[in-house]
Amino acid sequence: MATLMTNLLLTACIALFLVSAATAVGDSPFIIAHKKASLTRLKSGAECVSVSIDIYNQGFSTAYDLSLVDYSWPQDAFDVISGNISQSWEKLDAGGILSHSFELEAKKQGMFYGAPAVISFRIPTKAALQEAYSTSILPLDVLSEIPPEKKFEWAKRLLAKYGSQVSVISIVGLFIYLMVTPSKSNGLKAIKKKR
Repeated sequence: MATLMTNLLLTACIALFLVSAATAVGDSPFIIAHKKASLTRLKSGAECVSVSIDIYNQGFSTAYDLSLVDYSWPQDAFDVISGNISQSWEKLDAGGILSHSFELEAKKQGMFYGAPAVISFRIPTKAALQEAYSTSILPLDVLSEIPPEKKFEWAKRLLAKYGSQVSVISIVGLFIYLMVTPSKSNGLKAIKKKR
């Protein structure tokens, strides 16, 4: 009875492995997209949002007629400074990477939660367009008030960051100083010998 059960379990595992291997070798692209956004405060007081989207084809065939659209930036809160929020490419080969970036200027203050960008592409074996979504971004605190830094805050940060290194260097320096400078007892012996 036990051998029958183990044979059945082993057969099921092998069948599952073969089915998953057959589907993994399928001739289709697998699109992964990563969206990043960073804030930059300009001297004029305005804030610039730099957005970059990297698209990877981790599949086994080429994706055709790629189209990237990122409508998660409302026009009443952001102005496009450079680039476009949409982009098209003819194809993305297997193992290939595409990048797209654009910059926005913030108009409103507050927290912003961006939605993923949409990438649509075509597979030669299917008539319908396929869709993939990018990762969403972390919340952005746009045009937030930056509190003034306290006088010794930077010194505390430096001490916390480099304190151990400064103490080691000062101990080594003190040791070298003591080794190089002559001691007073040797100086007194030399003076007594001259008399």
